[in-house]
Amino acid sequence: MEALNWDFPYHSQRMPVFAQNVVATSQPLAAQAGLQMLLKGGNAVDAAIAAAIALTVVEPTSNGIGSDAFAMVWDGKQLHGVNGSGRSPTAWNFDDFAKYETMPLVGWDAVTVPGAVSLWALLSERFGKLPFDVLCEPAIGYARDGFLVSPKTAQRWLLGPELYPGFQEFAATFLPFGRAPRTGEYFRCPDQATTLEEIARTRGESFYRGRLAELIVSQSHRQGGKLSLDDLADHQAEWVSPIAQSFNDVEVHELPPNTQGLAALQMLGILNHTHLVEHPVDSADSIHLQLEAMKLAFADLTYYVGDPDTMAVSDADLSDPSYLAARAAQIDRHRAQTPKWGIPADQGTVYLTSADTNGMMVSFIQSNYHGFGSGVVIKDTGISLQNRGAGFSLEAGHPNQVAGAKRPLHTIIPGFVTKNGHPLVSFGVMGAAMQPQGHVQMMIRMFVYGQNPQTASDAPRWCLTEDGQVALEPGFAPDVVDDLKGRGHRLVLDAPEFVYGGAQLIGRLPEGFVAASDHRKDGQAVGF
Repeated sequence: MEALNWDFPYHSQRMPVFAQNVVATSQPLAAQAGLQMLLKGGNAVDAAIAAAIALTVVEPTSNGIGSDAFAMVWDGKQLHGVNGSGRSPTAWNFDDFAKYETMPLVGWDAVTVPGAVSLWALLSERFGKLPFDVLCEPAIGYARDGFLVSPKTAQRWLLGPELYPGFQEFAATFLPFGRAPRTGEYFRCPDQATTLEEIARTRGESFYRGRLAELIVSQSHRQGGKLSLDDLADHQAEWVSPIAQSFNDVEVHELPPNTQGLAALQMLGILNHTHLVEHPVDSADSIHLQLEAMKLAFADLTYYVGDPDTMAVSDADLSDPSYLAARAAQIDRHRAQTPKWGIPADQGTVYLTSADTNGMMVSFIQSNYHGFGSGVVIKDTGISLQNRGAGFSLEAGHPNQVAGAKRPLHTIIPGFVTKNGHPLVSFGVMGAAMQPQGHVQMMIRMFVYGQNPQTASDAPRWCLTEDGQVALEPGFAPDVVDDLKGRGHRLVLDAPEFVYGGAQLIGRLPEGFVAASDHRKDGQAVGF
């Protein structure tokens, strides 16, 4: 990290934080919950878990107690991955979904087993220093005593009444004034506090095999859902081996399918064959190569990737160097092309990262999928259930075809970078299909163009949209915009800010860390 440039050429509301213990996430109260654990003598895993649990309360527009989660942990010697996504109800079958033209975003037909609680408990058991109930204390306090709603969260909260009409428990829990809370207004959810106290006391067991599980399943049956007690009881977060791609003298790590992390690694592998460094940062030539490589990676993602148990090819096949070289050769450096691809859309994710003075680093992501999730809120608990089932495909025979007891393709991906076997960067960019695109843009800016983490976050971004257009954030030079149009890219210049996601990064320094937080979110980096 010492070779990076510490200039700050882009407009920003942030400066990086330099410290020996750091936390960065999308909501200040959650970042400080993590910092509290470090001050109590906890480690980076304790900080990450406390921040994640707090986020379910203070940023419910993106995640909740009924979310899924993934993480990577550098324990001081090696990198570990954990998949905290749940499977679909065993009773689901393909024919049940014939009535839909697209996978539903709301209701019980969008709900898979929530995995976040299991991941908190698993990480705590293996790597944590502090008692699990201590990690829940900040979130319980915010839920019971209330917190002041931050601006970006308030903006997203306004969409709740429109997204979930007729969901009575959602309205009772999250619209206590008959409307969304405004910026700076107090919001309390005592039901969440009671639920989190039970999760703390039972280390998550109640959620999967106890009273909370019974409440979830009882409401599922009353409302026509197929989630069963066995579905919850059989769930376990799973340790997985991260997959990696060499890129400009570093190794970039992602989690394997059922995540879309493979798309980021494929894009980097394709760009290894393009001599990207020959083109100036933010130039039309550089951006064009990035866009075309991303299109090729997304084409493979949507065709091949789903639950690894049903994939016809492996992630190793799709990352083979000769295959990626052949894909790179398909790029026309002067014209935009349109390979057949499609990208799922969502904006309901939170990312956080933490590191401590002993060298432990955590990359952690947690998500509902779309907004507050399915709109299903379990009565008297404050548990909002994700809608990850919407990530399945209705195409018969597709590896991601909807079925029972199966994990859907997941958009959420934590990222990690090592160099010569040593930890270098823990990072993530929340925001649906923006995530692999954001991961690659961070890597290019840092390891091709030498930008520091805060500058890489502050820089203007591009985003391939669901229909193949290119959203281009303000900040690119007018001649670059005109050049990209001339090559055939269909540009969108007025996309809302959330399209470009939100980055959080921690970089390893010789004697500490540098932490960066995205100005596009409410969050912050903190440390001591």
